[in-house]
Amino acid sequence: MNFPYQAMLAETVTFHGHNNDLGEAYYARPLGAGPYPGVVIIHHMPGWDEWIKEVPRKFAHHGFLSIAPHLYFREGPGDPDDVGARVRAAGGVPDEQVIGDVNGAMAFLRRQPISSGKVAVMGFCSGGRHAYLVGCRLPDVDAVVDCWGGNVIVDDKSLLNDKRPQAPIELTEHLRAPLIGLFGNDDPNPSPDHVNRTEAMLKKLGKTYEFHRYDGAGHGFFAVNRPNYRPEQATDGWNKVLAFLNKHLAA
Repeated sequence: MNFPYQAMLAETVTFHGHNNDLGEAYYARPLGAGPYPGVVIIHHMPGWDEWIKEVPRKFAHHGFLSIAPHLYFREGPGDPDDVGARVRAAGGVPDEQVIGDVNGAMAFLRRQPISSGKVAVMGFCSGGRHAYLVGCRLPDVDAVVDCWGGNVIVDDKSLLNDKRPQAPIELTEHLRAPLIGLFGNDDPNPSPDHVNRTEAMLKKLGKTYEFHRYDGAGHGFFAVNRPNYRPEQATDGWNKVLAFLNKHLAA
């Protein structure tokens, strides 16, 4: 029996982000001729940690180029939990900076000789919110994966500020790419009500989307290194994400 050769390369690379700042990112790709579609991974609020770096390797195994930019690189080196804590204490990173960094990471993928030119964005937690925002703000996103992105809807306008001046839901009319959302029904942020209202907006505006909701799961149920990990729901969610991306990123 013949088995196809499978291998990948995973490494830390540099990319040009917002304001052309030079930052680091984790990049994984199959060792093949391609062409391969790409996925930019937008990390969660805890930061550029070990689990986030596992995600590009998973995508490389399934035939994607994938890059996870370090959105906190301007804060200096250190343990991801410590850096993440400093960023949270400072009120997070500005939306415009994240959009610029993700745009730079997308450009990195499209420059690769084995790229098909198709690129999706996928985010977890705060990164899910950023993925929704990027899908509404950047015109060349080919697909969006929102994994339990909180604060897509902001009911308390006092929570908006210079760093986050607008709720992403208000930009939904500009969303061009198909979107998939995965949510735990036990998650307080986004709550089931917020998920319902986000879906209602997508439906009202005629957007291409699919939402999947999981009983017995809360926030961060994909992350194998955290107490909220739910293997059954995560396995089903990953299968749905891969099917969605294979459908919408086909050459």
